[in-house]
Amino acid sequence: MTRYTRVLGRMAAAVLLSCAALGAQAAGPLKVAFVYLGPVGDGGWTFQHDQGRQGLEKAMGTAIKTTYIENVPETADAERVLRQLAADGNELIFATSFGYMEPLLKVAKQFPKVKFEHVNGYKQATNVVTYEPIFDQGFYLMGIIAGKMTKTNTLGFIGSFPIPSVVRDANAFILGAKSVNPKSTLKVVWASTWYDPGKERQAAETLMGQGADVLSQNTDSPAGIQAAEAKGKYAFALDSDMSKYGPKAHLTASTENWTDYYVQETKAVIAGTWTGNRATRWGLKEKMVVMAPMNVAVPADVVKMVEDKKTAIANGSFDYFGGPIKDNTGKERVAAGAKLPVGDYMSMNWYVEGVEGSVPQ
Repeated sequence: MTRYTRVLGRMAAAVLLSCAALGAQAAGPLKVAFVYLGPVGDGGWTFQHDQGRQGLEKAMGTAIKTTYIENVPETADAERVLRQLAADGNELIFATSFGYMEPLLKVAKQFPKVKFEHVNGYKQATNVVTYEPIFDQGFYLMGIIAGKMTKTNTLGFIGSFPIPSVVRDANAFILGAKSVNPKSTLKVVWASTWYDPGKERQAAETLMGQGADVLSQNTDSPAGIQAAEAKGKYAFALDSDMSKYGPKAHLTASTENWTDYYVQETKAVIAGTWTGNRATRWGLKEKMVVMAPMNVAVPADVVKMVEDKKTAIANGSFDYFGGPIKDNTGKERVAAGAKLPVGDYMSMNWYVEGVEGSVPQ
């Protein structure tokens, strides 16, 4: 090889490296989008997801660029929004409500190179994964507190929609309560909404009118906390710490840390290791389910009881859905010493003993 040839070779290599650098620069940061059901200021579900988005931005810096669309209903609007975000070049899209499932799957087929992530869903594809917290772990712990704090032995649950994950939460809540107070019963009012402060407050008022002195909720706003505060009752929040809305009423909350998951998935996309057809469920062990600080009104022995159970649930030594469990008609659902089958857990459409009424069909 002549000197001239070697010089040309070095020049060619330099050009290639320069082009690669320009290509990387042209590609820019990874575009990550979030689709929210409610407003970022809802104080609950959407607020907490947006905290996760902000945590992702802080962790990843200039490697990413995020955007979000709030107040997207679970209708044809969801499909339109998802399609537009994909067409705009977003490479990773997080859809944060159960009702986005079918629109997301439809759009995912049209944009096979885009990675889609759906919270609380149960359908996956080559470019679609699902993720969710094990919400019922937090509800069981809140149930323990409720069973100890109630004076009427009547508890209330503001339900959003009677889907299996929400029914599981109601069941876990009363199981926790009955573990420390066998006289506990649970009344359920279905608000038929994820976020509607007016309907949520009305449901809370109804439950308190029926004798419930401790409320829990599977809805997104602090309306239930505010209603309990006004009536001198206790309540638990979901998704984020809502104590500022009812300092005396708010006993604790089962909240979510979304940041760690969002960082993990975003790094995988950047590294080229992201794969589809996955379902992730994280709970207390992975610190996706996080309990908010407890109200000073909760006795110290109850605080310790909850902490001990939290540790046992996290390390797998305690299973609150282990038998014996009967439903509220007296039918045995889980035999003594047996575990609730995964399929039955995921499709739960019945109430355990202690819950009044029946699950709407």
